[in-house]
Amino acid sequence: MKIGIGNDHAAVDMKNEIKAYLEEKGHEVVNFGTDTSESCNYPEYGEKVGVAVAGGDVDLGVLICGTGVGISIAANKVEGVRAVVCSEPYSAKLSREHNNSNILAFGARVIGIEMAKMIVDAWLDAEFMGGKHGKRVDMIMDIEKRKLHGR
Repeated sequence: MKIGIGNDHAAVDMKNEIKAYLEEKGHEVVNFGTDTSESCNYPEYGEKVGVAVAGGDVDLGVLICGTGVGISIAANKVEGVRAVVCSEPYSAKLSREHNNSNILAFGARVIGIEMAKMIVDAWLDAEFMGGKHGKRVDMIMDIEKRKLHGR
């Protein structure tokens, strides 16, 4: 599988460890993140991974910033992205099974590397269940297509 990974300055070390972990598992990993601890803007990296996922350049994405929240919000602004922030494996698993999430985010300042690996494994090992969940994901995507933005 081809996985895009992105991060800001708060998550360089964790990104490098997760990238190596994914590669050890046989995945191709494309780095869209920063490789320096110099302060930068996480929305840029959320958007880059979001565009790569939505455009089919990569199969799935992983985003890491201080909390995972900001970078996932940025990614979710890209049409076709369903990014989810997870701090434990159960939500990661269900986000794939029920919501067909295509980007996983977490926080380098929130969880440790071993928990991050467990979350990644749970997310990658899960498969979208379809059925009633497919209908619900379609409903979510319809909101995006209508671009109602609160109207």
